[in-house]
Parts: sequence; structure tokens; C-alpha cells
Amino acid sequence: MKKITKKTYLDWYENMLFWRKFEDKLAQVYINQKVRGFLHLYNGQEAVLAGALHAMDLTKDKMITAYRNHVQPIGMGVDPKKVMAELYGKATGTSQGLGGSMHIFSKEHRFYGGHGIVGGQIPLGAGIAYGDKYHDRKAVTLCYMGDGAVRQGSLHETFNLAMLWKLPVVFCCENNGYAMGTSVERTANHTDIWKLGLGYEMPCKPVDGMKPEVVAKEMDEAIDRARRGDGPTFLEIRTYRYRGHSMSDAQHYRTKEEVAKKQEEDPISYVLHHIYEKKWATEEEIKEIDKRVKDRVKECEQFAEESPYPEKNVMYDAVYEQEDYPFLPHKL
Repeated sequence: MKKITKKTYLDWYENMLFWRKFEDKLAQVYINQKVRGFLHLYNGQEAVLAGALHAMDLTKDKMITAYRNHVQPIGMGVDPKKVMAELYGKATGTSQGLGGSMHIFSKEHRFYGGHGIVGGQIPLGAGIAYGDKYHDRKAVTLCYMGDGAVRQGSLHETFNLAMLWKLPVVFCCENNGYAMGTSVERTANHTDIWKLGLGYEMPCKPVDGMKPEVVAKEMDEAIDRARRGDGPTFLEIRTYRYRGHSMSDAQHYRTKEEVAKKQEEDPISYVLHHIYEKKWATEEEIKEIDKRVKDRVKECEQFAEESPYPEKNVMYDAVYEQEDYPFLPHKL
């Protein structure tokens, strides 16, 4: 595994703080109706991404996830200004404003979405890995899903074939406890989601998703296994989201006291405490990072605000049309 150093922790702090503040800004402009539709925020889960990125080879490894997908492409190298613009529905966005919050995508940076269908990305992630194995690219795909998505039949079909074909994929369940609004305890007769891998003899284990170095270690082992050709791993990464499932979530299924208790495990505060404990940065140096983050978020907001909306023809150009399609008259 790549060594975890002072620089690693300082980068983790700055990156995770930027992701948090980036999405806090999205929540603010959503209330002002500058971002429309659904908005699913990642607050509290940042250590999952930070640890994974440390273990990945960003020159060839790939990532696919569900619709809580704003900060992952940023971590993979996508310009955050373009991500912000996409959420605004602007022409300068990652999909020219046509994808919006749930469909961020970047072929260039090997981030394959952003999928609105619950569990829909799971077989797609295995398919990407199949392509890499077929072409012997020595690349690994990280396929994320939430705790609600593991109830989908497509997960079990995918697990079966991924093991049969020894695909280079790491399946990562980000278990934040409540799916869309129903606890794991109410949807299954067991709470150890990782054990679903046992039925397929797939290596599987639970992971503390609030500490990036723990995630990095377990991800490194799983990625290394996949890259060697030994097949997939299933990790249940136990984390927590501080905001609702989406902006319209009233969160009646949990108490404010529970959220406050979980915020004591905040991964950003955890990393900052470690930095101070090791005397790797002074308060002034941390303030400089905080200011840099604040300025970057402001720059993203300004870019999105000032960008134009796409022309209407762009929307129509993105729709498949077959002129000689049978049974339909060409002129209505």
C-alpha cells in the first residue's frame, strides 16, 4: 500500500473539507431554487472516498456509484466547477447541463456515474470490470451501492457471475444505516450486510468508514486481489450521513440526538485531531487551508452562476432518432 504520511493527512483534511463545503453550498443554493430536482448529499461519508482514492491507481482504475455522486468525480480529477455547473443545469457542466445532480459522468476521468435506478449500477460495474479483464488492462473497478440497494436481485446475479469469472471489481456497500429512510434492522433479519458475500465464497468483511486510513488499508487489499486476477471482494463500509436521504427528507426515522452523537465521529474532525496530535500543522496553517477551501467553493459557485444555460437543440440532439423506424408515420 502507498505509504500514509503527513502529506496524506493534510491532503485528506483539505479534500474532505472541500467536498463538505462544496455540498453545503449546493444545499444553500438548492433552497434558493438555483439547483432543482433531487439533491443527495455525502456529508459524513467523506472518509470512504478519501481512503479509496489513496488505494486506487487513478491512471487506470474506475469508479461507478449511485446518485449520491457529486464529490466522487471531483476526487477522480473532474473540475469541480464543471460539477457545480452541471447541478445548475448549465452548458458548462459535465453533461452540458442535461444530467443534473444524479448523473455526473466523466469518461476522461473514468467516473461512470451517477445512476438513479437503485442498484442499477451494480451489474454495470461488473461489466466495466469484465471489459478490463477481456482487454487485460490490469485495471480495477470500484462499484459502490447503498445499504438499500443490496436488497436488489441484480446484486446477487452480479455477485454470482463476478465470482465465476473472477472479475477485477471491488463491491463497496456504503452502509449509512437508513437506505432512503428505513433502517437495516427493518429490512433484513441480519444487520451484517458483508455476510452476503459468504454465499458466493467471495472475500468479504465490515470496514470502519469513518476513518480514511482504515478504508485505505482494506481497499488496498481488495484492489490488489482484483488486480492479481483473484476476483472480487465485497466490503461493507459502515458510515453515516449527517443530512437526509435527499433535501426533501424530513428524517422522522431518527432523532437529532442520534445525529449529534454520530457527528462526534466526524471524519474531518478526526483527521484534523490527528494532524494536531502529531503537530503536523499549526492553527494558522489550518486556517490557510480553510481559506483556500472557501475560495475554491466561491470560485465554483461564481462559475456556475455566470455560465449560460444550454440551447434547446442540445437536449434534442441527445435523443436517439431513427428516421426509417417502422410502423410510425414520419409526419403526424
